[in-house]
Amino acid sequence: MGLLKLKGFPGTGTFPHGVHPPDNKALSANMPVEVMETPRTVTLPLLQHLGVPSKQVVKSGETVGYGQMVAKGEAFVSASLHSPIAGKVKKNVTVTLPNGRRVDAITIQAEGEQIPPERIWEEVKFTQWPKDGLSDYAPMDIVKKIQESGIVGLGGAAFPTHVKVMPNDTRVIDTMVVNGCECEPYLTCDYRLMVEAPEVIVTGSLLTGRAVSAREVVICVEDNKPEAIRRLQHAAQKTVVQVVVLKTKYPQGSEKQLVKAVVGLDIPLGGLPADAGVAVSNVQTMATVARSLIKDVPLTHRVITVSGRGICNPKNIFVPIGVSLAEVVDFCGGLTPDAARIISGGPMMGFAFSDLSAPVTKGTSGLTILTHDEVRKADETNCVRCGRCVDACPMNLVPTKLALAARYKVPELAAQYHIRACVECGSCSYVCPAKLNLVQLIREGKVQLNAWERR
Repeated sequence: MGLLKLKGFPGTGTFPHGVHPPDNKALSANMPVEVMETPRTVTLPLLQHLGVPSKQVVKSGETVGYGQMVAKGEAFVSASLHSPIAGKVKKNVTVTLPNGRRVDAITIQAEGEQIPPERIWEEVKFTQWPKDGLSDYAPMDIVKKIQESGIVGLGGAAFPTHVKVMPNDTRVIDTMVVNGCECEPYLTCDYRLMVEAPEVIVTGSLLTGRAVSAREVVICVEDNKPEAIRRLQHAAQKTVVQVVVLKTKYPQGSEKQLVKAVVGLDIPLGGLPADAGVAVSNVQTMATVARSLIKDVPLTHRVITVSGRGICNPKNIFVPIGVSLAEVVDFCGGLTPDAARIISGGPMMGFAFSDLSAPVTKGTSGLTILTHDEVRKADETNCVRCGRCVDACPMNLVPTKLALAARYKVPELAAQYHIRACVECGSCSYVCPAKLNLVQLIREGKVQLNAWERR
């Protein structure tokens, strides 16, 4: 399948550098989305997005309904939180998320009649989502509804969506780019959504494009997903939405690399896609926007992938936010005897963790469970100055210099080498023959730099 060029844009469908790790998507790509039953309890962290924690607006002992707001995002860069079940608010707890952060959380115990989650999923898959008459929605009304619904980026970053689509007189958005690349190995939740519910994605893309007043709305998919491309193209017929096919390469789904591939523009160092006249959002986020505007429901559920050779039955699952990861693993038949490492997300950018009591959050794209054979690796050696990490880095950085600055705790030197420009894609670690933990060191370096600047 050839590349579909955007009229008037010099994008080539790819970006410089990057890597081609085995995608291992066959484990779950052909598994239709299954719906998880309503859990007895959900745990909702007050911080499951980038920005300021949301402020709790319900008290212990209070009864809440499905979709009711339980915490409000009062700051501009924050997101409100809604209950995915009907039940009673219990005593707050503190939870440790897979990234190691400890946050306060609201616990809700299911009580009374519940809306069947199958009904919610069937609504997502509804094929008659409107594509005409959306001009009746004013841009600021769309933004306000997105904010009220607690919608964040569901590709993993969890950046509040209303901030991205807020109209700005100083920065004109020409192109709304919808990210359906899903380049992270193992993960297939976005792929299954594009295959099973393309109509809702197109409607959400049209609404979001209207919010930012974009002239072009494009849904970007890598060329290793022909079925998703076909379904989206059919759903986008007779609309302004274009489906753009990009070359398969990691990290094609990273914002900066995606803008380069599609629009042919470089985002300035420290800048945002808006600085290049582009807004970027994930396909699952677009589906949630459509449900919010058309069906008046907030973000309460999402599709995740549970995959890897360390899980008995790899699956794509429609789950309520707040369900424990232990219940998710049980739903997939449990761990295999040789399971060795559990990763929140995919193996390139995810976080290894061990506490399955942690809940699914808005930013949980899936779980990857690897076996002992897969995690066994050679011992770390000294850097051999081969330059492979430099050749692979999509941000044109020198990862070894960043890692050394972190290892020897020299944050001012890390800043000079632009450590914050690193997107932590893991390409450098993947190609390193010395098996250096480059990404881990760079993450530590960012923490050191933040602490140094606060002195």
